[in-house]
Amino acid sequence: MTAPQRTGSEPVPRHVTDEDGVRLPRLRLEGVVVRGAAQGIAAVALLSVAMLFVTDHHDRETFLSVAAGLSAVSAGVGVVIGAFFWAVCSGDIRRRRDWRTVTGQTEGVTIMAPALVRTGVLALVLFPGALGLHHLVDNAGYNTWLYGS
Repeated sequence: MTAPQRTGSEPVPRHVTDEDGVRLPRLRLEGVVVRGAAQGIAAVALLSVAMLFVTDHHDRETFLSVAAGLSAVSAGVGVVIGAFFWAVCSGDIRRRRDWRTVTGQTEGVTIMAPALVRTGVLALVLFPGALGLHHLVDNAGYNTWLYGS
């Protein structure tokens, strides 16, 4: 079997890395927060579809209350601990794919900081969405598709 060969004169694109092998540019807090918020919006959409599979009205309200409560706790823990880890890293923030560049015991924090911040922001967006869906189901009229059975 033959491998495809490049016929052009342009070089093969490589990722830019620093002297430690970490991909550049480093993660920025704004980008991590925006990605977490976008994933949180997708999680609210997924939750609104998932609640339709819980048919009983009381069970549906309980499901949404538990989702809101867990997301509130996850948001608090993720944002606070993630922001603390981000501050401790002092600019040495790495992506998950840079795990192979971790050489010491304390460098894992450089990868956990953006993961916790992203998860915390996702949960921070999911919390009001789940709470709003709970109030929407609670105020739905009897015998409607939103009320359940």
